[in-house]
Amino acid sequence: MTTIRTFMTDDHRHCDDLFAEAEQAMAKNNIEAARAAFAHFQSAILAHFAAEEKTLFPTFEAKTGMSMGPTQVMRMEHAQMRALLDEAAAALGAGNTEDYLGQAETLLIMMQQHNMKEENILYPMCDQHLTEELPAVLQHLESELSEA
Repeated sequence: MTTIRTFMTDDHRHCDDLFAEAEQAMAKNNIEAARAAFAHFQSAILAHFAAEEKTLFPTFEAKTGMSMGPTQVMRMEHAQMRALLDEAAAALGAGNTEDYLGQAETLLIMMQQHNMKEENILYPMCDQHLTEELPAVLQHLESELSEA
């Protein structure tokens, strides 16, 4: 049976793969390919954040009464990563590779730390508390992420 942890972790890996495509294009100095790959990555990760913020987090908060806990931290980190995404995209758009590489490095470290917290703490908590809601939540997440 699919769990929130496995489903959302798979989506993290999908986003990581798209990010790696942008990094590989930059390593080859192919700025056009890097722009296209980064745009694809940015849209996938923003869809991931939106699915969590619209569906997963509110359902978890309603069920547990925890609105000031892990979901609040994740939302704050999403906001920080959105700013980094915008800055990295702007640097790529301007052809400023050095600036992009700095933003991308910061973003990568932040994503790794963020994903670890979600995969090892928040998603297992969701699976534990949302047993009855699981099929509906997974269906919502799947449809939100398939639109991206």
